[in-house]
Amino acid sequence: MEISSKRKKMIIQAILACVFVAGVVFGIKNYLYYTTHEDTDDAQIDGDLSAVVARVGGYVDTIAFEDNQRVEKGQLLVKLDEKEYRLKLEQALSSQKVAGSRIGAAMTAVTTTQVSSDVDKAETDAAKASLWQAQQDYNRYAALIKSGSVPQQQYDKAKATLDASTAVYQAAVDKHRAAIAEIDNSRSQLAVTNSELTQQQVAIDYASLLLSYTNIQAPVSGIVTKRRIQKGQLVQAGQTLFAVVDESNIYVTANFKETQMRNIHEGQEATISVDAFPDIPVKGEVYNYAGTTGAKIALLPPDNATGNFVKVVQRIPVKIKINASRELLSRIRPGMNVEVSVKTK
Repeated sequence: MEISSKRKKMIIQAILACVFVAGVVFGIKNYLYYTTHEDTDDAQIDGDLSAVVARVGGYVDTIAFEDNQRVEKGQLLVKLDEKEYRLKLEQALSSQKVAGSRIGAAMTAVTTTQVSSDVDKAETDAAKASLWQAQQDYNRYAALIKSGSVPQQQYDKAKATLDASTAVYQAAVDKHRAAIAEIDNSRSQLAVTNSELTQQQVAIDYASLLLSYTNIQAPVSGIVTKRRIQKGQLVQAGQTLFAVVDESNIYVTANFKETQMRNIHEGQEATISVDAFPDIPVKGEVYNYAGTTGAKIALLPPDNATGNFVKVVQRIPVKIKINASRELLSRIRPGMNVEVSVKTK
């Protein structure tokens, strides 16, 4: 009996020793872990959600996707009825043709007035020569009339010729000036027509741009969600049609306590455990953290720095980049809960 009692006592002591050793090992292990890691379960998968907005109004003609479908960047997703915008483009092209024909007419007018100005210049030169000859004849007769060498009739005839030549020359000069003014006017008209042509080209570019907006494409590669349109529906410019989750920019937003932030820095290694896939460890890296606490940018922020009446530990959103396979990234979705552990030492 005594031997049996001693044996039981030894077994109990051995068990207690084992429990004690296990507890010490467990405590040391946890102590070492928590001195080199910061953990939080207040974290979610996050990502960029690109809202697709109609840039022009119109009736939905074609919908080339289904809700929750994966699409590629630049893929045609929605086509609006383009008849109205194509007519506007054709109208702008027609106006440009009219402006182009006006340019031809204006250039012809410039050439015609230039030729007319050259003719008037020649007539002016001829009238100037005739005026010079009449002036010389008049001067001779004026000198001879004083000595009585020529009759009064010839003197009067020379004076009349001089007056007529002067009038013809002045008329030629005025005509030439009018031709020059007409050239300037024609050139101004040509410049105006060129401006109209440029304006029509701008109208064509704008009409082409509006026409291109009837083809709505995926802004990024990802999954289409929140579809709000149906075929035949009238949409307005600025109306949100659906959204695309950008698969190339999936990350984790972890809300660490402010008391944990003293040891968290950019570039530190992180381990991510997704609740949906607990058996698949995911590596990550601290990218940056927010410039304010989550409560500060809430819809109804607290009235003071620590909370109302009771001091509340605030949380800082930390962005963590995910280093995972493309297959896993295609399976996780923004909003999934995760647990994050950051290795601080």
